[in-house]
Amino acid sequence: QVQLVELGGGLVQLGAPLSPPCPASGRSLASYAIGWFRQAPGKEREVVLCISSSDGYTYFTDPVKGRFTISRDNAKNTVYLQMNSLKTEETAVYSCAARWMRCGEGEAEYDYWGQGTQVTVSS
Repeated sequence: QVQLVELGGGLVQLGAPLSPPCPASGRSLASYAIGWFRQAPGKEREVVLCISSSDGYTYFTDPVKGRFTISRDNAKNTVYLQMNSLKTEETAVYSCAARWMRCGEGEAEYDYWGQGTQVTVSS
């Protein structure tokens, strides 16, 4: 079993960066693909991007390309979503999720979930 916890959400200004961590316990994340999802108010949850166990990226949302990345700290068993130049429309609950090795395209393909963290971008 993998237990994921998300931290580091909060209120940020338009254009500011934010890097919420997703620490894990139970098993090493090194063999897992980590997907980041977000759910904006009144909208369905969408997958934003994913990093595979071999550190390959898959972007599912074009507007975040060039601004969002994922990094791993295997010593801390933590994955970080690095968000730059945040936009107000990116206000959402952000969640990390894990599945074995390869990225999945939808939330049903992920086995382990964090509880989500609220990110609010103000103008």
